[in-house]
Amino acid sequence: MREFCTQLRKAELHVHLEGSVEPETLREMHPEIAVEEIRRRYHHTDFAGFIQSYVWVNRLLQTPEHYGLITRRLLERLAAENVGYAEINLSVGVILWKEQDFYGIFRAVSEAAAMSPVDVYWNFDAVRQFGAEPAQKVAELAVELQDENVVAFGIGGDEIAGPAGWFQHVFAWTLDKGLAIVPHAGESEGPDSVWACINMGARRIGHGFRAAEDPELVDLLCERQIALEICLTSNVKTGSIPSLAEHPVRKLFDAGVPITLNTDDPALFETTLSREFEIAAETFGFTKDELQIVAENAFRHRLGA
Repeated sequence: MREFCTQLRKAELHVHLEGSVEPETLREMHPEIAVEEIRRRYHHTDFAGFIQSYVWVNRLLQTPEHYGLITRRLLERLAAENVGYAEINLSVGVILWKEQDFYGIFRAVSEAAAMSPVDVYWNFDAVRQFGAEPAQKVAELAVELQDENVVAFGIGGDEIAGPAGWFQHVFAWTLDKGLAIVPHAGESEGPDSVWACINMGARRIGHGFRAAEDPELVDLLCERQIALEICLTSNVKTGSIPSLAEHPVRKLFDAGVPITLNTDDPALFETTLSREFEIAAETFGFTKDELQIVAENAFRHRLGA
């Protein structure tokens, strides 16, 4: 099954660039930091600890060259496991918060993407807990750069500290400009968070596994064919679900929800896309034919060409 999952043609719809930085790459950029310190910082057991790790890594991404390097490394790994298409979340909200050279960074990541055999598109991510005004600035940049392979605006971060309702006007403005919205929802919060995002125009949901708690919502996802970006390892390692065995991925798939499998933050969660497919087979009994359907779901629900 491992060989099958590696060789399977795949698409990654939910991967955060900043969460893909391997310890060795971070050490390459910052040789003054001991590997042991990096590995300690990468260890976490809940969502709050993960956010601390994520922020720490982000603070160390200081130049366009850093962003270009981590993009090349991520795409090298994706190509090696037969990922042909990727929508990469770029934390533009964090870049603006750090007051960095956004255009220089985007140029660097775009140049790195252009050299890869993987078809790369971008989802500009805002930070929920920063509020609607900073999110609007991220959305404006996403709309401005639609012709540069930017295909979506999203919100990530703490669902509880930054409820979806805060962003209603930002979502409406973005959709009016012809750009998709792909918010995180139904990860640390329940079905209401998913409902809110769908009612505001989302046609794909980051995570969304807690939709399984609401049969009416599951029916809606099936009826409208709204895809969920499932991240199995992430959900366990952030404490969003008590154990892997309790994840409703099989329930959602069997109900007819178009699920996709993704890594979220592969370096911070020590996973790969091929490994996520293996887990689906090992833990939830997905057959090769079913894994093929899951892989095809990602291509079918992609936002890029």
